Amino acid sequence: MQGFLKAIWQSRTLLWKLTKNDFKQRYVGNFLGVLWAFIHPTATIAVFWFVFQVGFKSQPVDDFPFILWLVAGMFPWFYFADGLSSGTNSVIANSFLVKKIVFRVSLLPMIKLLSALVIHVFFIFFMFAMFLYYGYSPEIYWLQIIYYLFALSVLLLGLSWITSSVIVFFRDMGQLVAVVIQFGFWLTPIFWSIKIVPEKYHFLIELNPLVYIIEGYRNSMIYHQWFWENMQMTLYYWTITAIIFVVGGLTFSRLRPHFSDVL
Repeated sequence: MQGFLKAIWQSRTLLWKLTKNDFKQRYVGNFLGVLWAFIHPTATIAVFWFVFQVGFKSQPVDDFPFILWLVAGMFPWFYFADGLSSGTNSVIANSFLVKKIVFRVSLLPMIKLLSALVIHVFFIFFMFAMFLYYGYSPEIYWLQIIYYLFALSVLLLGLSWITSSVIVFFRDMGQLVAVVIQFGFWLTPIFWSIKIVPEKYHFLIELNPLVYIIEGYRNSMIYHQWFWENMQMTLYYWTITAIIFVVGGLTFSRLRPHFSDVL
């Protein structure tokens, strides 16, 4: 595992160049180019704002405008969904690199995650701008977003190593990931608050590691709580994430020699 991670670090320059190229290739041939990467999520948020804020006139959540409460949970989910779906297909989508060239294939999921990360960073600043527009001044707690962003990226990388290597041998993995993302969106407290669920069932919901991230973004932007104030959830999240990360790295490194035979 140590050698696996060291090899990735040694390829960091190549990784960054390939990430920029992948980001451009996603939207090559379109008139607006890479702007589409930001237009789609922005349009989604605009629709939600119109439906819930203007149409349904949703009530504030804990004295915060509903739309601000919503985007604080939805933006990290956008990153998770985009990163996991594109990372899962990263190897089979670049089979020519696996079969014909001596290439460090473990970089492929990372390239997709970094492309998704660029878009997510844009929306983090977009979220800051929304809070400022609604009259909320910057707080030191906002810096905590960097911690949760790192935590989510580590989890995503581990998951992507698992799914991108398994899908080579089990193509249904792509469909399973799509189903998990679809159901996970509604089972994760994004549109609804965990407070509406009886407290005795909270532990079931919190088994989902994404709850830690979603609630962490809201704690940073809205509730002004530090991550160490809930040390039990923090330890649980990093235990699960560490297991997934190690299993993902080992799974990818073990299956990698057989990719070219299958592809």
